[in-house]
Amino acid sequence: MKKLSYLTLLVLISLSGFAQDYSDKITLVLHGGAGTITRANMSPEQENAYKDVLNTALLKGYGVLRNGGTSVQAVEATIRVMEDSPLFNAGKGAVFTNEGKNELDASIMEGKTLKAGAIAGVTTIKNPISTAIAVMEKSPHVMMAGKGAETFAKDQGQAIVDPSYFYTESRFKALQRAKEQEKTELDHDAKEKQEVKKAPKTGSIEQEDLIFTEGRKFGTVGCVALDKFGNLAAGTSTGGMTNKKYGRIGDAPIIGAGTYANNATCAVSATGHGEYFIRSVVAFDISALMEYKGMTVKDAANEVVMKKLVERGGEGGIIAVDRNGNIAMPFNSEGMYRGYIKSDGKSEILIYKD
Repeated sequence: MKKLSYLTLLVLISLSGFAQDYSDKITLVLHGGAGTITRANMSPEQENAYKDVLNTALLKGYGVLRNGGTSVQAVEATIRVMEDSPLFNAGKGAVFTNEGKNELDASIMEGKTLKAGAIAGVTTIKNPISTAIAVMEKSPHVMMAGKGAETFAKDQGQAIVDPSYFYTESRFKALQRAKEQEKTELDHDAKEKQEVKKAPKTGSIEQEDLIFTEGRKFGTVGCVALDKFGNLAAGTSTGGMTNKKYGRIGDAPIIGAGTYANNATCAVSATGHGEYFIRSVVAFDISALMEYKGMTVKDAANEVVMKKLVERGGEGGIIAVDRNGNIAMPFNSEGMYRGYIKSDGKSEILIYKD
């Protein structure tokens, strides 16, 4: 029998569908927004509320990965938990536009195929991240907006809700404050520091008391994941900017700015002042530094967030993971809701800079 060359064996193995098992490297990282989030101004009740939702989201996505699910499925499961919580500026907790509406954006990208999906300016889709995935998987397009995206979502059997579903008193009051000051800020008005409402020592705690409103807070949510197949994915979801006008769209649904994934490099999800992230193509820039300059995911992320963005006046942060499960979570603001979990179940939830 004729001996096969080593190269031929590799080709045959590849054609047979054999793939390396990354079960010992599965990783999931999430964020719930960055901004002026300080320990001194957040009550213990608020801190616990945010950590509880972040931990629930983290474990939800991790369960998908542990059970052999894909990185895209894990990202979706994680982000849906945060979209369903009024604490974050995504889904249920979306902020209000100048017209008094809640307009939602989301995007997803998978690293294996470089396929992506995004939606922008929707008002009736309960879980935007799921519709973004439907755009990627069930349409020839990358981005859909407004009524068209809502029609597509309905046709695909996505959960559709009345716009009133997204109403929260805290976000509506934030709009009134922004209008009074005749300025537009991300998520909450910035310079006027607000006193945090302390939860009562006895009795029930109202959900509105738990929404953190100190200063500038970019409440976009996102997730990046590495699955057992060695595939990366990144997703981002947001309610945008308080008091925004003219159908403004930020970086969250823009591939390469707020979201990017490539198996050759990393998966990235961003949160911050969207205009700066768009101009700097933040998510792709991190990937490009890894691909072209051979930088690690941590060094590349720090170069973009802690140097380039700062020099350009941009505020915010990102989460990233590479194909070996190495992570990065840099931010140049006072705080960022963030967390990660590794294949061994080790996890950590963080909020503040210190």
